[in-house]
Amino acid sequence: QVQLVESGGGSVQAGQSLRLSCAASRTFGSIFRIDSMGWYRQAPGKQRELVARIANGDAPSYADSVKGRFTISRDNVRDTVALQMNSLKPEDTGVYYCHLATTFYNEYWGQGTQVTVSS
Repeated sequence: QVQLVESGGGSVQAGQSLRLSCAASRTFGSIFRIDSMGWYRQAPGKQRELVARIANGDAPSYADSVKGRFTISRDNVRDTVALQMNSLKPEDTGVYYCHLATTFYNEYWGQGTQVTVSS
């Protein structure tokens, strides 16, 4: 089993920056290989959407709406993933969820962290 613990988030003004971090912790004896880690977000009244993702052997991928403003990074040794969010816009407001997928096609989600951007 895997637990994802998120940190970061908060309330900022448009144009400011935030950094989200997520650490995966493995329960004793769990054996698996991570295939990808990433971030999704869900705005009020909308479906959850992919923000950014890093899969093994692939370049990072981003939603078109955040390209050039957000940067995802992953530490494969520590099983962590971070999302640096710059030039934030009100439309970036939502709950951000850390996501992990294993090579056995299991998926895990963090508890979510709120990001609020005011104009």
